[in-house]
Amino acid sequence: MKKDIHPKYYPKARIKCACGSTFTIGSTKEFLEVEICSQCHPFYTGKEKIVDTLGRVQKFRERLTKSKKKK
Repeated sequence: MKKDIHPKYYPKARIKCACGSTFTIGSTKEFLEVEICSQCHPFYTGKEKIVDTLGRVQKFRERLTKSKKKK
């Protein structure tokens, strides 16, 4: 590594989430604030909303067949 070209590395940088959770990681900044973390993200908490794409596709195909019948 070349000297004096890299930013200072903080091995115990503190992270604070909007949900109130705090943890430490390695970073080039000493303190970071984030809006979402693994403690409050829906994917990790199991509160994930699943979009019913099958129903949407079926509705689209029904409209498509109705428009073809009219022509």
